[in-house]
Amino acid sequence: MHARFYAPEAREVGSEIALPEDEAQHLSRVLRLGPGDPLAVFNGDGDEFGAVVAAISKARITVRLVSRATAQDELSIALTLAQAVLKGDKMDDVVRDAVMLGIATVQPLVTARSEVTLAALTRGARRERWHRIAVSSAKQCGRALVPAIAPPIMFDGPTSLAHLPAPLFILVEPGALERPGSVADVSDTAPAAATLVVGPEGGWDAAELARCASHVHPLGLGALTLRADAAAIVATAALLTRWKLL
Repeated sequence: MHARFYAPEAREVGSEIALPEDEAQHLSRVLRLGPGDPLAVFNGDGDEFGAVVAAISKARITVRLVSRATAQDELSIALTLAQAVLKGDKMDDVVRDAVMLGIATVQPLVTARSEVTLAALTRGARRERWHRIAVSSAKQCGRALVPAIAPPIMFDGPTSLAHLPAPLFILVEPGALERPGSVADVSDTAPAAATLVVGPEGGWDAAELARCASHVHPLGLGALTLRADAAAIVATAALLTRWKLL
């Protein structure tokens, strides 16, 4: 199996394109490939190509697209993960694992109990970092589509969720609601699109749950309390299993 590289400019067989800087460094310094060596290229929009190294210089590395390859199938459902931003690097792990499970979009949220602000996320270029992690994860798991990382937004009830695909499921921790639903209550027929909304380490504020009660389906995962960085992945896997997609 040839090494895979992310090249967003890859579009047409026969063209020569430059690899992004970090991909070029990996090709030349880590894998030590040279002109004529074969590789695989994907553009992040779902297209995969067979390619060869065309030229290597200090300024850039170009590859020639020689054939169109069959891209890995994507899930039949476009599933969005609306995840409250977690502290430290835990959000990195959520993005990485969500990409491997087939998530189509990640929507970062700042909630009442989040330990980070929108301004801090912007200053830290966190969205750009999560995009790089999504690219790396797609490379590792064989996806030709890199999920979109949407700009972080404040979670303030139904208006903040209006642009997200329905149905919407909100994951609630044990004891947050008297009778949350379970994954077993969800129809086993997969919708064309859906959104899973997951809270921060401190859980949802009661007012947040009350504001969106008429717009989302609350889901619990039993009596166990999961780590915040594990909850989204467990819930995603459970929903995909329910829809017979895993």
